[in-house]
Amino acid sequence: MTRLFIARIRSPQGERPLVTVRAAAEGEARLFLEAEYPDDTVEAVVEPEDWVSDADTGSAPGDIREHAGVSWPESAEPRG
Repeated sequence: MTRLFIARIRSPQGERPLVTVRAAAEGEARLFLEAEYPDDTVEAVVEPEDWVSDADTGSAPGDIREHAGVSWPESAEPRG
């Protein structure tokens, strides 16, 4: 069974739009993202908590979607 994760990814040109990925666990999500974006930095991968999308986020393991015009939600920032 897959879960939805959101990712913050930075390319050499700057931050990408919010990315979603379907995976069984966070580590697997990172592997999918690193394979899809080999020249970019995966800065964060988290479960979305209160982030909601009306766009298709896929359903199969490894489904990766960029959500144009959507930025990283402040609620996903680490607290400390």
